[in-house]
Amino acid sequence: MMTAELSRCLLVSPFTKSAVMFTPSRDQARQLFFDTWQKYHRKEPLSGMETIALEVILQHPEYHSILQDVERYLDKDFPPELGETNPFLHMSMHVAIREQLAIDQPVGILQHFKQLKTRLQGDEHEAMHHVMECLAEMLWHSQRNQTAPDAGIYLECMDKRIGNK
Repeated sequence: MMTAELSRCLLVSPFTKSAVMFTPSRDQARQLFFDTWQKYHRKEPLSGMETIALEVILQHPEYHSILQDVERYLDKDFPPELGETNPFLHMSMHVAIREQLAIDQPVGILQHFKQLKTRLQGDEHEAMHHVMECLAEMLWHSQRNQTAPDAGIYLECMDKRIGNK
């Protein structure tokens, strides 16, 4: 569904019109998660981005063993056609959504997220996964149609999950 190029950009909001702050390669994005996990265990200070990455990592204990094996997983492909979830793409999408919520971009995402979270009895992590599915849908449409990401598709998908449509 998503190309390697799209997954590289997910650590920054796809809606940001200003200069890109962080556009890592696939290996650099993965290294962020590996390094963050190692620093956490060594009780070393974390940068702002690493702090966000750690919050996501801690919500996903199923990925902890992967993050302890850099050599095995730095270059590993996770083909969806084999039913594999790419843990790095998944965590990167969490980080991207957190960034979007922090700056309310696209405009309205924060309000949609709050409504979705309320509908899910305050389960923030489950709400994030619903938003992630909408983000993936928007990116799929963008890729399929070779167009810029359309915030309307993103927010409409969230509206459906909230029950507004």
